Amino acid sequence: MPTKYLHTMVRVTDVEASLRFYCAGLGLEETRRNENEKGRYTLIFLRAPGDVGGEVELTYNWDPETYSGGRNFGHLAYGVDDIYGLCQHLQGMGITINRPPRDGRMAFVRSPDGVSVELIQNDAALAPAEPWLSMPNTGVW
Repeated sequence: MPTKYLHTMVRVTDVEASLRFYCAGLGLEETRRNENEKGRYTLIFLRAPGDVGGEVELTYNWDPETYSGGRNFGHLAYGVDDIYGLCQHLQGMGITINRPPRDGRMAFVRSPDGVSVELIQNDAALAPAEPWLSMPNTGVW
């Protein structure tokens, strides 16, 4: 029986901050939205431009809840064309680069709700460059 990957769901506490991070920051695009009045939640599906595969489902519960960021979840991962440029863009938005791309290949950041996101340079690693080369890790990822 063949299966097809559909999406990964992450709970969010602030829709606008989350869309700023995932869309304005990472460049994902909203594909659809479902507001369920009876269930008191909103689902927002995001996808990288040009992707036809799985999506990220942001789930916003209208009644406040506290979520803990268990490391058992792991992380989301996205391939990027210019890891240095994207990290610079995210920094400019005030987002902390938790694990800088010192190797020109991989970095980690966190969403406003603490979801770990891995950024991986498409194709070959870029040549190591400052300020990333000497930047220390910050927090956890």
